[in-house]
Amino acid sequence: MTNPCIICVAITGSLPTKANNPAVPITVSEQVESTHEAFEAGATIVHAHVRNEDETPSSDPDKFAELKVGIEKHCPGMIIQFSTGGRSGAGQTRGGMLPLRPDMASLSVGSNNFPTRVYENPPALVDWLASEMLTYDVKPEIEAFDLSHILKAKDMADKGQLAGTPYIQFVMGVKNAMPVDRDVFDYYIHTVKRLFGDDTAWCAAGIGANQLTLNEWAIAAGGHARTGLEDNVRLDRDTLAASNAALVRRTVDICEKNNRPVATWQEARRILGLRTPETTNKGKAA
Repeated sequence: MTNPCIICVAITGSLPTKANNPAVPITVSEQVESTHEAFEAGATIVHAHVRNEDETPSSDPDKFAELKVGIEKHCPGMIIQFSTGGRSGAGQTRGGMLPLRPDMASLSVGSNNFPTRVYENPPALVDWLASEMLTYDVKPEIEAFDLSHILKAKDMADKGQLAGTPYIQFVMGVKNAMPVDRDVFDYYIHTVKRLFGDDTAWCAAGIGANQLTLNEWAIAAGGHARTGLEDNVRLDRDTLAASNAALVRRTVDICEKNNRPVATWQEARRILGLRTPETTNKGKAA
């Protein structure tokens, strides 16, 4: 039985700039073009932030709306996941784009340290974001920066705050948060299977040079993978990534080495329990 691997491409984020890598897409048009290239290379989820003209983070719903229209037009069937992360806004502005009904949105269910500050996710805000996702039929991706975040997702699911089985993403390698540790990684997988079932889909993301490590671990262990310029702007110490698509192609190569087929958008939607857009029934499979 095959186990297709879903590849998520995090195209921009809130921190990388063109000074870090000229390939980082900033404008909406750049983001659509970069996403299309990544889609053609094999990515089936796009994780998206938006930026202002000066490259600073934005939470402007109009920018998200323009981006959504562009991706739906040029990448039919691709899963659109918006970020509700704290670098792009404060309080409920972080969920201002949820009425646009993207397929998915990130949801951090607890606070933790970041390189120079605390990534604050107070309980009231977490509950509000989750309720908005229920209202607008948006599937949350739980960004687990700590083991407690996986258990919190289980608690929220049991209380009906999350629809269906949560999709958990392990985030490792953020300075001052969870480092890249194989025993912890394996225990994360054990915990997800114990709480949600052996067949539960999960994903992993590594920051900086750790992106490659987490891609290799996750794909070999039967999970799904996140790549992209948000988390890492290099192919190696001496080489900048030419594009988001270049990082996706590297991930596809890892799938091939592990005899994992790359999921089409149809397979990815089935695995994650997402609706199939009516206009994409004949859309291209990535």
